[in-house]
Amino acid sequence: MKKYILSSLLLFTILLVEAQSPKIIISTLKTQPSTAFDGNRLKRADEVIQSWVDKGWMNGGVGLILRDGKIEYYKAFGYSNMETKALMKKDDIFRIASQTKAITSTAVMMLYEESKILLDEPISKYIPEFAKPKVLDKFNEADSSYTTVPASREITIRDLLTHTSGIGYAQIGSKTATALYAKNGVVSGIGVKGINLATNIKRLGALPLFHNPGEKYTYGLNTDVLGYLVEVVSGMTLDQFFRKRIFEPLGMKDTYFYLPENKKGRLVMLYSQKEGMLYPMAEQYALNGTFYRDFPNMNLDMYSGGGGLSSTIMDYAIFLQMMLNGGEYNGVRILSRNSVRMMTMNQIGSIDNGINKFGLGFGITTEKGSAKLPTNEGTFDWGGMFASTYWVDPKEKLVGLFFRNVYPTQNGDLNDRFKVLTYQALK
Repeated sequence: MKKYILSSLLLFTILLVEAQSPKIIISTLKTQPSTAFDGNRLKRADEVIQSWVDKGWMNGGVGLILRDGKIEYYKAFGYSNMETKALMKKDDIFRIASQTKAITSTAVMMLYEESKILLDEPISKYIPEFAKPKVLDKFNEADSSYTTVPASREITIRDLLTHTSGIGYAQIGSKTATALYAKNGVVSGIGVKGINLATNIKRLGALPLFHNPGEKYTYGLNTDVLGYLVEVVSGMTLDQFFRKRIFEPLGMKDTYFYLPENKKGRLVMLYSQKEGMLYPMAEQYALNGTFYRDFPNMNLDMYSGGGGLSSTIMDYAIFLQMMLNGGEYNGVRILSRNSVRMMTMNQIGSIDNGINKFGLGFGITTEKGSAKLPTNEGTFDWGGMFASTYWVDPKEKLVGLFFRNVYPTQNGDLNDRFKVLTYQALK
């Protein structure tokens, strides 16, 4: 009887601890490689990437290749900080900039699936400042004054997801966009003090577009607007929505707008390349306004849906594997497979975007694009301002990522080189 009571108490204690403990999601990514790659040819990547460090093209970086949910390649090279000689680690944290856009677009599609929004609704239904948009007619470079004409129609949520709204980029956009936004207090949203997302987007809504909605592809602050849309519709900050609805369910434990104290030491140094030499970027960098280099280690008010996140390469790989899986990872469904299909197909029709197209938050490789690089038609991809990149090739069941933090860089072709190194090793 005593043995029965003790056993019951032990079982009750275990169940109580499990109920009170947070659910820990174990990665389903398998560490044993498949037979899809030629191991000797894949080792070629080690020598080439190390040579990029030796030549001073980058301080360091991390490469990761997944195929069919298996880790085929996962290595770090060089230094996270050249001055302190701190070696790069595979779990170091990088500023991923515009790789944030795919996550914000996912959040929008989650709200779409819950019938809280429709993609062809006007954004002014949720953010009134965008009502009755106007298009820039004449612009005076001397004083940034301008005239406008009425836009042909309202901006839709789909326009924002496809960067066809007519909104430009502050600080890093065209000369006219940079000047117009600077005069009116609109910022890019990355590494800035003294402003929050709501204020920035409301200011943007009052300003003219650079073309009629749906007329052209113009890379701009569209996804920042979508980030504010998520806040308005969900009643949560963008940071809270990401954490509760995406990061925690997927087990993305190292992705943040602003890093907690115990992870700040893992942020890699951001370098600038000038005349072939690497230098630590100034703490306050003049990027058409003040840009704070170490913004992930600060506690700012801005949650930029277009570029504010920092992450590890493995965390972001988990997000991409979820997309490759049709919206599900490790038993957790974030999106339906048909939403993923919509996000990763051509959504801009015949609108010019070079040889490739654009979906809902992702660049899409066309047949012409697949002739330029070995990535297959239907591959979806993007990258970040600080020289990180990713791609997902559904035909090969392949996820590839290469992370570094250099801005500006004179060796922008390294990301394409990593793609070639990946595909040349496939059997």
